[in-house]
Amino acid sequence: MPLDPGTAMMLQEMQARGVPTMSEGTPEQGRAMLRAFSGVDRRDPATLPPIAEIRDQEVGGVPARVYRPAVSDPAPTIVFLHGGGFVIGDLDTHDAAVRLLATDVGAVVVSVDYGLAPERPFPAGLDDAWAAFSDVAGLIGDFGGDPDRLVIAGDSAGANLAAVTAIRARDVGIPLAAQLLAYPATDPGGEYPSRSENAEGYFLTARDMDWFFGHYIGVAPDSPEARALVDDPRIAPLRTPDLTGVAPAIIATAEYDPLRDEGVAYAAALQAAGVQVWHRTFPGLIHGFYGTPLPGPLAATHEIDSALAALLH
Repeated sequence: MPLDPGTAMMLQEMQARGVPTMSEGTPEQGRAMLRAFSGVDRRDPATLPPIAEIRDQEVGGVPARVYRPAVSDPAPTIVFLHGGGFVIGDLDTHDAAVRLLATDVGAVVVSVDYGLAPERPFPAGLDDAWAAFSDVAGLIGDFGGDPDRLVIAGDSAGANLAAVTAIRARDVGIPLAAQLLAYPATDPGGEYPSRSENAEGYFLTARDMDWFFGHYIGVAPDSPEARALVDDPRIAPLRTPDLTGVAPAIIATAEYDPLRDEGVAYAAALQAAGVQVWHRTFPGLIHGFYGTPLPGPLAATHEIDSALAALLH
């Protein structure tokens, strides 16, 4: 399929302005760039999906933001982990996407501000994700109130953390109704055609991926230490020996995304293990589309959220 028209125009505008890729700057510059790209400082609140209550608080000792739409109790509870290559992104950059998720699904959403690399490399972000998730699970009455409809969700790097959290939830016996994974990173050491097909020109580049991963693991991506880490299921959930009994999954991938094929492979691995999976590769879209305020990405976002709502309701 050709590129989604709105997405193509956005990429052309970025190229015309000479917007650098993430790997050309520092983590601090990357964080500022994503905030600018997300329109955090110029966003008109009147254009955002309305939420009855938004509250900043700590969950499991980790900063978080709780979104409570106008829904009847008990309601589902979704713990959301934002994307950004484990290095960039925050509660504000994903505010619009989380608002959509809360209103589309009719759920209380807890957006987690986990620690970022390189200041806090692996496994700090994963530990934060688990601390927040397990705290919410133990205090479900303070959130949506329905222990049978607890969800872990995330996009990109956040989807990686969500997938690993879902596996751990299975292992320790925390009931989990679903996992929502938008273009997840599942196998950083694997070789997939989408990585070469989409290595340049579609927002997330192959060099960006190496830059993010190197910061996350704290060593050079081509070092012996890195080669040992890529097989760790806490970094590569696709390498998990047994996925039986993991929560039902909503998995979205994008046609023009370097991560496309490993997301597809993860969906297939879950299905092979007997896990219920809803998966779609969205034609014409790129990495990072979830919650992007353009017609094509927004339609895809609503479709993903609707699939989760159907599973829960």
